[in-house]
Amino acid sequence: MVLDALMKIKNECDGSLTFRRSCREGICGSCGMNINGRNQLACLSFIDQNLKKPTIIYPLPHMYVIKDLVVDMNHFFKQYAYIEPWLMRKEDEQTYCGIQYLQSQRDAKKMENLYECILCACCSTSCPSYWWNGTKFLGPAALLHAYRWIIDSRDEYSEHRLRRINDSYSVFRCHTIMNCTVACPKHLNPGKAIAEIKKLLVGLSKKEEADMPPAKLREE
Repeated sequence: MVLDALMKIKNECDGSLTFRRSCREGICGSCGMNINGRNQLACLSFIDQNLKKPTIIYPLPHMYVIKDLVVDMNHFFKQYAYIEPWLMRKEDEQTYCGIQYLQSQRDAKKMENLYECILCACCSTSCPSYWWNGTKFLGPAALLHAYRWIIDSRDEYSEHRLRRINDSYSVFRCHTIMNCTVACPKHLNPGKAIAEIKKLLVGLSKKEEADMPPAKLREE
């Protein structure tokens, strides 16, 4: 793997080489970088068996480089925080304390291929719209997570979530180039999620009713 080669270089050739890495299993998303012209995870990327062909590695594009292959992710995570990635209910704290939130298998299935995102930023940093409008366009990763919470049958603030991103930049700067889907190391489809958000915003679709009441008192 490319990550193995980077670790060998750091351990045996140049101890100053700097890059992020953690799980080595394609789960944490730390080692996102541009390898041979494509954004991907170093721990899941093979080095070409033909050693005469060089493997070219760059930091993720469009991001401020801190050192070597480490980029500043602060703005990326601020955009993720903007979409409020947590379950929101209308009960006050005393009411929802001790309550479990139920969900049918059909409703849970709607969120498949959404919650698996590991926030590696490979998709957002491969998006030309994100390069051009990075301060206003939320980017594929944040919008993928936004859609996950909008359609969650247990969440009661879908309209609030849609209002927060209903402007000319947050969502509609996506031009369906689909670089995000090609780059995703988890084989997700952010482009499709963004298209579904657009349909909700313009009224072509609406959130389906939950199959079951989401709240039930926990049995002691």
